[in-house]
Amino acid sequence: MNTAFSRSWEHAVVTGGAGFVGSHLCTALLDSGAAVTCVDDFSTGRPENIAGLHGRPGFTVMEANVSEPFTVERDPDLVLHFASPASPADYLRLPLHTLEAGSLGTRHALALAHRSGARFLFASTSEVYGDPQQHPQNERYWGNVNPVGPRSVYDEAKRFSEALTTAQAEAHGTDTGIVRLFNTYGPRMRGHDGRAVPTFVRQALAGEPLTVTGDGNQTRSLCYVDDTVRGILAAAAHGLRGPVNIGNPTEITMLELARLVIELTGSASEIRFIERPTDDPAVRCPDITLARDKLQWEPRVGAAEGLRRTIDWFRAHSS
Repeated sequence: MNTAFSRSWEHAVVTGGAGFVGSHLCTALLDSGAAVTCVDDFSTGRPENIAGLHGRPGFTVMEANVSEPFTVERDPDLVLHFASPASPADYLRLPLHTLEAGSLGTRHALALAHRSGARFLFASTSEVYGDPQQHPQNERYWGNVNPVGPRSVYDEAKRFSEALTTAQAEAHGTDTGIVRLFNTYGPRMRGHDGRAVPTFVRQALAGEPLTVTGDGNQTRSLCYVDDTVRGILAAAAHGLRGPVNIGNPTEITMLELARLVIELTGSASEIRFIERPTDDPAVRCPDITLARDKLQWEPRVGAAEGLRRTIDWFRAHSS
């Protein structure tokens, strides 16, 4: 399914542009003809993610912490706020930084968009639904979140950012949108970032046991990064305020995922079960009716193909 909405951007600012999803966004925007300013403090983003973009016309990197006020040399017409630690390993290591990126950082990115008259799009997450009691999750569901649990620094930062983005639009008329991203995977993920796909791929390629938490029957819905980026840019172009779910509605259990990674890598690895993390959601699956209806968007890349591409990238970039 092709997105029916297109919009040409002259200059996009991508906060967290050296991160996993952010770097793919920078690439897609440059490919579309936009100039791009990548803003990143490199606390979790990696210079190698954007190394191939240096020297491309219109690409600029600004090292800055968005929790502090920042300015760019040229007014943007699009601001994509993606600056935040996103993996459990990162936000548990950087709890205050995560909360600041989702509060002060969102405030400063919104201020830049408002001053410039730019479209603003905030990268929220399926984690705002917590351990959901509704399945699949649609945008009207309020969630089931532990506000003081170990995942709360990420969950509540995103929930606050959604409230702040909404209030900014209501109070000042800023052109804002919210996308709730479900589990995204693909090239440029870090093998030790704590998320299932890069962990399983790294372990399989090394011949190590794949560590499945709990009994492995908890589900996730995995969306290949190219599909996620298409959905994000479709939401930006459409002007939809949202929130809108961007994710793959096909569920897979963690045990099924581990077995599929072993099969695709040809690994002799075994599966080892370990303790399940506190507040780990039992299910995670988006209802993408809104994205289909309003954005004419849905995923194109199936799990096997997306995992093959990801495995190929890990093989090519293994040290």
